[in-house]
Amino acid sequence: MKHRVAEELNFVLVFVGAIWLAFIANAILPGDFNHWGLAPRHISGLVGIVTMPFLHGGWAHLLGNTVPLVVLLCLLAGSRANSVGIVAAIILLGGALLWLFGGSKTIHVGASGLVYGLITFLIVAGFREARFVAIVIAIFVGVTYGATLFSGVLPFMVGKNVSWDGHLFGAIAGGLVAVAAVKPKQESVLA
Repeated sequence: MKHRVAEELNFVLVFVGAIWLAFIANAILPGDFNHWGLAPRHISGLVGIVTMPFLHGGWAHLLGNTVPLVVLLCLLAGSRANSVGIVAAIILLGGALLWLFGGSKTIHVGASGLVYGLITFLIVAGFREARFVAIVIAIFVGVTYGATLFSGVLPFMVGKNVSWDGHLFGAIAGGLVAVAAVKPKQESVLA
């Protein structure tokens, strides 16, 4: 068990490190990598489904995503879930939903869709699994990030340069991945 948690925590460090490395490379190399973000319903924007979480619009954007991402990924790493698979599924499903249904007047960048996906994943998975620790994590995440989750998916609650639809589709993806990946606790039936 300790070996698995150590591997999961290594994934957290590598994943967040890759986001920072991409940001630094974008800052020092010529050109702007952010054109590789997700452009809804444009064939060229399909690559953004995978690249979007690694691209950020500035230091504030990067830092604003890093802190909750580290917290949520560490909580995920301590769970029974396969962190790599869960993160990949949320990124791919949330990105695909954003590409299909998102606002088409902009290029979406940032890891906030993944952050919102992890919030809903941990809440839904905790209550589906119905283990004490999983429920405590679900409640902690709900209390800590519930207001952020609610306000971040409403277009009138966020700034004009914030991808509320990216948040919304990330959150939907996290919930769907939790339903698919976590089996509900079986009720014991007394005969």
